[in-house]
Amino acid sequence: MAVAGPEDWSGVLLPAERACLGDRAVASRRRDFTAGRVCARRALAGLGLPAVPVTSAADRSPVWPAGAVGTITHTRDYCAAAAARATDFRAVGMDAERPRELNPGVRRAICLPEEEADLARLPAGLPWPTVLFSVKETVYKVWHPVVGTWLDFHDARVTLDPEAGTFTARIAPARVAAAPVPDPPASITGRFTVDTGLVRAAAVLAPR
Repeated sequence: MAVAGPEDWSGVLLPAERACLGDRAVASRRRDFTAGRVCARRALAGLGLPAVPVTSAADRSPVWPAGAVGTITHTRDYCAAAAARATDFRAVGMDAERPRELNPGVRRAICLPEEEADLARLPAGLPWPTVLFSVKETVYKVWHPVVGTWLDFHDARVTLDPEAGTFTARIAPARVAAAPVPDPPASITGRFTVDTGLVRAAAVLAPR
């Protein structure tokens, strides 16, 4: 895993990465993209792999080199990337968020009714809706590279364990049944943490 330092936000992009970003990207998009790719190449180097370009698919998801899987996340003043060998994991997902209030409409879009009931029972003092949002983003980052389709927020039923700092996400059976690949993940487990104003979640999917 690699976390962006101050110099990485204005680091050097490889030509293929610059081509993915384009010339019309606004400054904030350019800054986030640059830090993400610098971190991605550093994460690959940590595995002993060449620092090849990490380009983008049409949907903007990162394209990792053959033999590697990985994930990139960025939020305000924080960016990180993680990579692993494809022989060790089918997918890696990670997300980071700054804690914030979510208005009722956003919460309805993100949370299933059962999840809202769960949140009401969790200990006070932590930004649980943001944790749930970060976990679901992580789940989607694990699902998409393996299955090739996107999930809606209500397609994953998340259960948080506040004492262990872990989560379990069960994918809607209809989405699993409709997956266009063999052996799609029916559930994804991972970890979350909240510290110094930053919510983070991560998960991996083991090989078949």
